[in-house]
Amino acid sequence: MPMCADGHPSQSTDYCDVCGSALDTAPASDPAALRLCPSCATPTSGRFCEVCGYDSALPTPAGGDGQPPPRQVGATRTDLPVSGTVWVARVFADREFYARVQARKGPDAERVAFPDFCPERRIVLRGSQFLIGKRSASQGIVPEIDLGIAPVDIGVSRAHAMIQVDPGGGLSITDLGSTNGTSVDGAEAPIPPQVAVAVGEGSRIHVGGWTTIAISVTSIATES
Repeated sequence: MPMCADGHPSQSTDYCDVCGSALDTAPASDPAALRLCPSCATPTSGRFCEVCGYDSALPTPAGGDGQPPPRQVGATRTDLPVSGTVWVARVFADREFYARVQARKGPDAERVAFPDFCPERRIVLRGSQFLIGKRSASQGIVPEIDLGIAPVDIGVSRAHAMIQVDPGGGLSITDLGSTNGTSVDGAEAPIPPQVAVAVGEGSRIHVGGWTTIAISVTSIATES
């Protein structure tokens, strides 16, 4: 049975069932523990690339030689609309939110530590529903906004909250009964579970012990 760094036994093999910390089950000498993503050439250790989300179980992207294509920073992705606007979620470690969590002494406050280094991520929201949580192969949970990427916010539940796009193009956030709750725009009180709350351009969604998701709109340029 896998065991996390804190000594908790876990039935799951990706995240600890007790504290939610990531489990490293790959041997240190395993050459597959770190490889280049076939899509964007970023070093990655899991099935799904932490930068572009590419599924390594899929066939290698067209190119013929099996080598990752050159990474193009800022290039327009072919799976996005060629024109118009899209919602973007900016995920980052928020020290002000962390201070509020510590002050109110939430369920995991004593175990949550603010990360020394946490690169900001931007995720384009394509579709109509976007699960916020932690990927779990054993439980079949595949969140669009995966907060199980190191450094892991252990205060985030596996299926924490859901962002939804309404028919008119607006957004709402619903807490799915998470342990630590979900709050919006710096509010001290979390939103009620299982109740959709409207959010939009400039809104900030706070989950876990220090994670904030800022919502914005960006334009997709028309291809020439």
